[in-house]
Amino acid sequence: MSAPLAFITGASSGIGQALAARYVALGWRVVLVARRAEAMAAWARTQTWPAERWAVYAADVRDEASLQAAAADCLAQHGLPDVVIANAGISVGVDLALAEDLPVLRDLLETNVVGVAATFQPFITPMKVRGHGTLVGVASVASVRGLPGHAGYCAAKGAVVQLCETLRGELRAHGVRVVTLAPGYIDTPLTRDNDYPMPFLMPPDVFARQAVQAISAGARWRVIPWQMGVVAAVMKWLPRGVFDRLVGAQQHRKKRRRPAQTDTSDGSTRG
Repeated sequence: MSAPLAFITGASSGIGQALAARYVALGWRVVLVARRAEAMAAWARTQTWPAERWAVYAADVRDEASLQAAAADCLAQHGLPDVVIANAGISVGVDLALAEDLPVLRDLLETNVVGVAATFQPFITPMKVRGHGTLVGVASVASVRGLPGHAGYCAAKGAVVQLCETLRGELRAHGVRVVTLAPGYIDTPLTRDNDYPMPFLMPPDVFARQAVQAISAGARWRVIPWQMGVVAAVMKWLPRGVFDRLVGAQQHRKKRRRPAQTDTSDGSTRG
């Protein structure tokens, strides 16, 4: 129990898995949370980690009861985490002209926004009482501006940024840090389905190394890779008229229909 502890949602593959591996390599313990507990446990066993270094919980971030149960057992069995990473999320195109896409929008917001809040909630008061800890929200470069075909995803990730910023102001006096990570294109099973160019595509282990450094430093906002940070800064400050003309020409991005099983941002699959 002397080793520091990280609690990571969306840990069944992709970014969540890479973050877990990085923390264990640094001597931490990890609690892995996702719907696919068996897949997470199978993967963790292949890493030949010491049994005391990891634990797995099955929970859906949209199901507050299951997430709170996982958090309560984590607190009882493993202690209060030093770092809580709300990584679970989904990415799917939305066409707001279609009535059938309104439930898709709701699913995006419930998973990507309410799921982040539900991940943090059980740990906020204990961290305040202890006087330190770090909450990490995984947003996206897509949070900076709205992109055609991705109204739900951009809105949700923008909300994550604002949620984290609000918490940062509320918790600073209590010694609790809040870090917002904004990944660019990371090579996960989900991004491999994209049919458009992905500049500065980054392997997940490289992302995890840089992300853990940012978390350790208590960065308020960090875009990874840095090249996408430059792109994000340019996008943010472009005049609205110029931006509208640019994105209006990006028809190749305009709609990716929702698959039968919704992929999560960590590369796993619901269901």
